[in-house]
Amino acid sequence: MKNQTSTRLFGYWNDLRGPRMAPNRFEVEPSRITDILSQTFILERTAADQFLFRLAGTQVCENFGCEFRGREILEMFEQGDRPNFERILRGTFFEGSVGVVSIEAQTPDGRAWTFEMLLLPLIHSGNAVTRVLGALSPDEPGPEWLGSIPLVSQSIRRISMIWPDGHPHAIIERNEHQLPFSQIPGPKRVVSIDRRNFRVFDGGRIDTTSTDN
Repeated sequence: MKNQTSTRLFGYWNDLRGPRMAPNRFEVEPSRITDILSQTFILERTAADQFLFRLAGTQVCENFGCEFRGREILEMFEQGDRPNFERILRGTFFEGSVGVVSIEAQTPDGRAWTFEMLLLPLIHSGNAVTRVLGALSPDEPGPEWLGSIPLVSQSIRRISMIWPDGHPHAIIERNEHQLPFSQIPGPKRVVSIDRRNFRVFDGGRIDTTSTDN
């Protein structure tokens, strides 16, 4: 994790969950993260196995020049990147991983800026993760044109799956599309954040070399 927004949201989520795999959706208090609320979002996994934006902060929508609510998140990305991003989503929804995705977004005239997306699992009912708390923020302060020109093309530069407890969780709810833990490709390593160790699985279509998370 590089962005201050991602680090701030992860710290709040991590404190909220305590020794559990993830906090409950209803434990999240927007008033506790008002400083970054405009750059956050909530995803829902539907009964039709879609991953939809339930809510998206004003800054997220302004940066990309579109309304995200009700939109399928996979539609953000180019076709070639969707399988990698879906793997990250399924790790978060089905095994309780934290997803970190570096995204390059482009305007119609080819101008580009990079963003960091953070995906944090939330328990909504029973033992199932059916919600994700996320952040989508630009790397460093954006250029002057950001927010005035729509971002129409997004590609993945780097992806990481972080296991806050050092291992995937056996969430009760499964389905036939889930990738088993043993099939998650890429090198794995252990990193430390705030004196806690995290096992990280890196991958990505363009750049699979990890930076400090």
